[in-house]
Amino acid sequence: MNVNFTAKPINFKLGEYLSKGFELLKKDFGNIFVAFLCCLVMGIIPFCGMLGAGNFYQYLRKVNRGQQASPSDIFNFDKFMPYFIVQLILIGGILLLYIPFIFLMPAIAYTQGDDPSPVLSLIMIPYMLIIYAAILYFVLKGFYIPALISFKDVTDIKSAWNTSKIMTKDNLLSIFLFSLVVGILSQIGIIACGIGLLATMPFMYVANYFAYEDAMSQIERDEISEIGIQEKY
Repeated sequence: MNVNFTAKPINFKLGEYLSKGFELLKKDFGNIFVAFLCCLVMGIIPFCGMLGAGNFYQYLRKVNRGQQASPSDIFNFDKFMPYFIVQLILIGGILLLYIPFIFLMPAIAYTQGDDPSPVLSLIMIPYMLIIYAAILYFVLKGFYIPALISFKDVTDIKSAWNTSKIMTKDNLLSIFLFSLVVGILSQIGIIACGIGLLATMPFMYVANYFAYEDAMSQIERDEISEIGIQEKY
């Protein structure tokens, strides 16, 4: 792994990512849509969903830079292992959060007997809120992990996580709002009885791509400038 970047908090430009996403999608919708369908196919293959999304981001980078790109690029398994590890960690983390729930349900059911009791609701509602808050926190803090794997070839997941934590510092609310807006816009196609959903869902990936691309440009290390500074001092 060649580390050619310096982790730092990102200046998150929510509006810019949305507008650029619309422009690129409008510019080359046909090819992007075919690549998105390939991404969906990758999602059907066990443990290849995140890999397909990562490859889709790389495809979008080529399209945005005017480089030769093919939808078949989505079926690239070179970076399978880091994405596989990320998915294992996510699955393990979610299961770990639900372990207390597995023990709580039988215990509460046993103490309640046949009489209905509000105890279950009093316990379960705060517990579920805590679980959702924890999942949301880790997802937001790890927002840049796919970009670090796909664009910076960071294969060590611990390093990717630590870097993403730094990059998302003071930006969690902006990233949450961005994800919320993108999610809503990408689901607008439901109004068209599901068919339009296929047309709007690619926008989520395209907008995310610009968020990732901008972040990567902000953390790129200017090695020439660094050499000049070292020589000066």
